[in-house]
Amino acid sequence: MTGIGRSLFLAFVSLFNRGMLWLMIWPVLVSLVFWGAVGIAFWVKTAVWTAGLLGRIAEPVTAWIPFDVTGIALFSAHVMLILLFVPLVYLTALVILGVFGMDAMVEHVASRHYPALARRNGGGTVGSVWNSVVALCGMVLLFMVTLPLLLIPPVWAMVPVIVMGWVNQKILRYDAVAAHATADEMRRIFSLRRGSLYLLGLILALVAYVPVFGFFAPMLFALAFIHFGLGTLAELRGETGSVPPASRPSREVRVIEGEVVRD
Repeated sequence: MTGIGRSLFLAFVSLFNRGMLWLMIWPVLVSLVFWGAVGIAFWVKTAVWTAGLLGRIAEPVTAWIPFDVTGIALFSAHVMLILLFVPLVYLTALVILGVFGMDAMVEHVASRHYPALARRNGGGTVGSVWNSVVALCGMVLLFMVTLPLLLIPPVWAMVPVIVMGWVNQKILRYDAVAAHATADEMRRIFSLRRGSLYLLGLILALVAYVPVFGFFAPMLFALAFIHFGLGTLAELRGETGSVPPASRPSREVRVIEGEVVRD
């Protein structure tokens, strides 16, 4: 069975391929410049607005327990924006990478590790766009639902990671296998490996917060899901997928009673 550890290891190795290096750098730089400019322009206003919203959410509690939550709400708002800045940067980089580099990454992984895996094109551009829209809408909804949890100190650090774990797997699992799997195979993979896909997305959401290493996160995310998805697809079809056709043993030829028999 294709494991998460194996997928992460192969993805890390693939990062250092010469053809992948430029794809690893420029989407993150573009995303950092964009969100950095947005942060400079709107950070203070957004923090004040968020603090006010958190204060209103806490009003039922403060009505019974007289307590000024203004300071806590403002602090929580700044922490919330910091925690959201990282996933916004890498999520934007993922979208850029998906549009401009996903095909190249899939081709890179498939040609080196799964050369015999047939392309059946169960997904397409429309499906990819729709899948991304659903993921982004789901992310907004999940953040809105979990907004009150950001007032609880032990929990506010976990919420963005949990939400982005779901978003990661939702966006990347589709594009990873769309070119090779049929629509039915895609549904089976997403159903059979649902837990593993989410766990992989959760691990990668944590990696994004690691200093310096998080810079490589979008590329690592995409490659890990490609390795995991294509490996699972190869297993589903009963193929090894990792041995080039030229290195596979040829069919055995036997001569039985003057007749040539090929096994």
